Amino acid sequence: MNIERTFDLLENIRQNYKKADILAAKREGNWVKFSSEDYNRNAKVFSYGLLAKGFKKGDKIATVSNNRPEWNFVDMGMSMAGVIHVPIYPTIGDDEYRHILEHSDARALIVSDMSLYERLKPIADQIDNIEEVYTFNFYEGIPNWSDIYRLGEESRVVYKEQLKQIREGIHPDEVVSIIYTSGTTGLPKGVMLTHRNFISNVKACANLFPLTPEDRTLSFLPVCHVFERMVNYLFQYKGCSIYYAENLGTIAQNMVEIQASAFATVPRVIERIYDRIVSKGGDLKGFKRFVFFQSLKLGEKFRYDGKHHFWYGLRLWLARKLVFSKWQKAFGGNLKFVVSGGAALQPRLARLFFAADIPLLEGYGLTETSPVIAVNHLSEPGNLLIGTVGPVIENVEVMIDEDGEILAKGPNIMKGYYKDPKTTSEVIDSGGWFHTGDIGTLERGKFLKITDRKKEMFKTSSGKYIAPQVIENMLKESNFIEQVMVVGENEKFASALILPNFEFLHVWANDHKIHFRDNMELITLPKVLKQYNKEVDHYNKQLGKHEQIKRFRLVHEAWTAASGELSPTLKLRRRVLYKKYASILREIYSYAEGEENRGTHKFND
Repeated sequence: MNIERTFDLLENIRQNYKKADILAAKREGNWVKFSSEDYNRNAKVFSYGLLAKGFKKGDKIATVSNNRPEWNFVDMGMSMAGVIHVPIYPTIGDDEYRHILEHSDARALIVSDMSLYERLKPIADQIDNIEEVYTFNFYEGIPNWSDIYRLGEESRVVYKEQLKQIREGIHPDEVVSIIYTSGTTGLPKGVMLTHRNFISNVKACANLFPLTPEDRTLSFLPVCHVFERMVNYLFQYKGCSIYYAENLGTIAQNMVEIQASAFATVPRVIERIYDRIVSKGGDLKGFKRFVFFQSLKLGEKFRYDGKHHFWYGLRLWLARKLVFSKWQKAFGGNLKFVVSGGAALQPRLARLFFAADIPLLEGYGLTETSPVIAVNHLSEPGNLLIGTVGPVIENVEVMIDEDGEILAKGPNIMKGYYKDPKTTSEVIDSGGWFHTGDIGTLERGKFLKITDRKKEMFKTSSGKYIAPQVIENMLKESNFIEQVMVVGENEKFASALILPNFEFLHVWANDHKIHFRDNMELITLPKVLKQYNKEVDHYNKQLGKHEQIKRFRLVHEAWTAASGELSPTLKLRRRVLYKKYASILREIYSYAEGEENRGTHKFND
């Protein structure tokens, strides 16, 4: 059938993929599965309920929820009725919630559970356009999404013909969703995305990955985020079963339970998985420990083009048999590939996972591009280059501007920012090119490589440009470093705030018989500081003189989305970090080069 609008995916599933577990979620220890028929019926009945409640085409409904089948029921139900879905992260601050709920003109809000209801109901009560707040989980005396569903069941005969007419009248270029950017700086903007935006992206990516209706996929990134949402639609387009993980802490367990074929992720999750693997390797003794870490070193030299000499190939075969086979088993034993997006992936990690026979494919895009612009893939030889985000997808054009900025054009480009034509005109020029704000190059004439965010690049006082993301990613290749922020705008030299990988550092400290009371004390110990000096010095040798980290400070507080240092997509919120560590930054730059500063480490020019 011809699929042009998001709800066409539902009819395609009903006609072509009749299965008992098109969607599934774990509840009270058991996987609760929904069939293709369940999905179609629940979405359609919800549409009837919306019409019965008086919702009209163009109205908005916001959701704040974890990943669950019901999210899809209401998403498709809104789509069919012409109601615009405004999905919101469950982890943002009250000011952002207030702004989005008010700015979006949402008439209703659906939240997942009681904690979100108690937090958001008082905010919603202060916003004139919000008429009702519902929950997905059932609680006595609180409006539930099923109230709308029941109303739809009661009035399906009344609204059947009206819904049919609305569906048939929806054009692919009409807005289906407003997704608010995560807002690493300032208040989030509402990105208006159309049916065509999403479906063009789904179709362009559909044949790039080896997916079949027999595959079971795991979903754990927030489905309110454009990356996971498009992937969610892609899995449905291919007839795959989608199982929603209980939470981030159960990913490994859930993956084994369903023997997942694929999942989408962000680099931070891959980094955490790798850290746990290294931590377990650190617990090994003697020969087993030696083999484990030698295998990691070997994996870091992996080349996808297969141009390895015989001796490397033999050792890789042995490493896969003794070490990497356990990685596959830990992922359920059936993993075909992993797609990473949302931020830059360390090439070292990509090489390691490929060495373990787990293709880790990096892609690139933005909320405004629905999202994919480019992605590495294995559909045919010559479409993968580790260290890049892959070839530009079919139906999308890319141009590198004079200042290095990546410009994109195609059917995936947003309609614009909601209620903000001025900002829209600033990012989409008269030629229809969307200005991404990212700096990049085309390697070998086809592979897109992102070097940094245009807005995050800064100049030192000597006028030299520094791209912090590149340096940060390089430093995070160290097992000792979990997060890092490079600073130095208008200063004489670059410095860094480093959050240690405490899981690895504790093992290292134990091996070196270093005693400490807590992490706060640990980062002040001379042996620890000496080791970090050594780590940073190692990476400085790979950098230009003006890019080298001359001073750094270790910090002990975790950086998370919940505490505000990271965005919901786990990117650094630099403004928050600058404010949080203002005193440390003042201390770093209050001394002239050549002066000693307690706890701040300098490097020779």
